[in-house]
Amino acid sequence: MLLVAFLSFATVQSQTTVEKIKSEKLNETRDIQLYIPEGYSEDKVYPIIVVLDAHYLFESVVANTRYYSYWDEMPECIVVGINQYEKENRAKEVAFNDASGLPEKKSADFFEFIGMELIPFVEKNYKTANFKMIIGHDDTANFANYYLFKEAPLFDAYINLSPYFAPKMEDRIVTRLEEFETKKFYYLATADEDTRKEAQRVRALNESLSALKNENIFYYYDDFTEANHNSLAVQAIPRAMSKIFTMYRPISVKEYKEKIVTLQTSPYLYLIDKYKTIEELFGFEKRVTVNDFMAIYAAVRKNKKDEDLELLAKLGKKEYPDTALFHFFMGEFYEKTGKPKKALRMYQNGFSMNPIDFITKDLMLDKADKLKQDFGW
Repeated sequence: MLLVAFLSFATVQSQTTVEKIKSEKLNETRDIQLYIPEGYSEDKVYPIIVVLDAHYLFESVVANTRYYSYWDEMPECIVVGINQYEKENRAKEVAFNDASGLPEKKSADFFEFIGMELIPFVEKNYKTANFKMIIGHDDTANFANYYLFKEAPLFDAYINLSPYFAPKMEDRIVTRLEEFETKKFYYLATADEDTRKEAQRVRALNESLSALKNENIFYYYDDFTEANHNSLAVQAIPRAMSKIFTMYRPISVKEYKEKIVTLQTSPYLYLIDKYKTIEELFGFEKRVTVNDFMAIYAAVRKNKKDEDLELLAKLGKKEYPDTALFHFFMGEFYEKTGKPKKALRMYQNGFSMNPIDFITKDLMLDKADKLKQDFGW
């Protein structure tokens, strides 16, 4: 993954712009790094990833976003990076009151800048999905957690890279995550060579969060054995993205063997539930991949769920109307249900459609010829 990040660096730079945002909350103009996917289209919507400490985290986040979305293992995203070069200013932007543990002064203004100026700026200028993620490291990771405590939190996913927690923060996080009635993703990471005191707090929080019973919370944790406070970030970012977008990924061999083939119910319904969950979690409808069509088709054949072939055919017509997917599935459905003439007509009509995966013109012709031979037509 490090190699991917380095190889992608030059390309990432060419896809990134620097936007100047005049902030009334901060009473200053901020330079924001903005990555827009190469194939950006007004016909799609894109989740937003906000990166704090972007002056050193931004390129790694963008490189991994591009890598995973290329393989369709996460959606294409708009990445917004907030540079915090100057240590003194950064400290003020993430400061908290020692007694209450809550933001104060410029930190409170910075909190409002992100929610009331930065996100609206992106949403006004680009087509965005409802799903939003925030990433921070040590002090900025702690700061990101403050958004959890809003009645309607701004972010759906929180990536905490070796957080330096404010007083009472761990208890507040556990209490808040226990309350949620909507889906939230929470990732936490530390390492063997992390700052000792802070690592102890992170590990203690992990014990508490591991006991959570709230089904709306998707919690993930990593404790890296060969990393320190700084290097864990480049290991944790791809791990966090991989875990958060597990449901989004195409059906894998493992998922097929462990969850689909063993079903006593309909494989087709498993597919529908998978994509309904994707829409609920990430706020947009994903087109069913050809990979997933073929995985479910294999399970339907193996489990002899012939009625699912008709349902798959209708879904194929909706998702890939210019291909032979519909005709192939319907043809096989008619074959399995004792309607060879209808099956023949489907295979013949499918010959004129575009091929898809293994469903080629030659296959459709072979299927039609075999039916003619079998029935003497």
